Amino acid sequence: MTDSAPRPSGLLVPITTPFDPATGDVAPVHLRENVRALLREPVAGIVAAGSTGEAAMLDDGEYRQVVGWLRDVVPDEGWLVVGTGRESTRATCGACRDAAAEGADAVLVRPPSYYAPSIKPDALLRHFREVADASPIPVLLYNMPKYTHLPLADGLLAALADHENVWGVKDSSGDLKNFAAYRDAVPGWTLLMGSGALYYAALELGAAGAIAAVGCFAPAATAAVAEAFAAGDKARAGAAQERVAPLHREIVSGLGVPGVKAAMDLVGFAGGPVRPPLADLAPRDREKARTLLDQAGLLAV
Repeated sequence: MTDSAPRPSGLLVPITTPFDPATGDVAPVHLRENVRALLREPVAGIVAAGSTGEAAMLDDGEYRQVVGWLRDVVPDEGWLVVGTGRESTRATCGACRDAAAEGADAVLVRPPSYYAPSIKPDALLRHFREVADASPIPVLLYNMPKYTHLPLADGLLAALADHENVWGVKDSSGDLKNFAAYRDAVPGWTLLMGSGALYYAALELGAAGAIAAVGCFAPAATAAVAEAFAAGDKARAGAAQERVAPLHREIVSGLGVPGVKAAMDLVGFAGGPVRPPLADLAPRDREKARTLLDQAGLLAV
């Protein structure tokens, strides 16, 4: 990879992993059908085995299968980014190599989380450097303190700014001050917003795009934010953001992966069940999701 190589931009959808309701196995037909449908919308790529993809619930064999199945349907001009965060540096490096072998274009790497209170800044920096050294494909860092309890400081990003294999960062902190600090620390990196509710604001701060779970069930509506922004129509971009923001806040953030999968079911994708110990939505929450989707004009007439 060279500095002139294309970088991820636009809307990348962190796809869910569908499971067979009877067996609990990954359902490859539904997985590929979902992605084919998403790629007919203004979507720049797919992120597999991320937080929304229930990556923590997949075993190593399933993980490799998911990446391979998706590579079959994501065209060469579309991005296939794969979550490879693991609890050890060794395992993370191995996952990066596996993702590359199955055809991924880049990897998204969260910090280790189990021993988060014991991982000091110098150890975390060393971890990411070793992962970036070992990965055959470009690395995007993933800041997801809600789940990892280990936020990535802007100083850590600055210390990695000279590594040619670290291309950018996804920020799911939900904090625009943090996003702006990232921009200032690594102005040459690709910055991707992880909150669908903050897409417009992130674009104003220089984001290249978003990896937003709201795109799993509202891809066109989410992509419309950036399309209008790029056209210089800030009023239309703002209106598009106002349509998407409640879906992120109430379904993605409020109801989590079960909410995203239920919303996918309601708009015609294959969401299906989550994998235990996660639990599917209660009927009351499913009706809440239905109402929100109806208000956004996303339910079929």
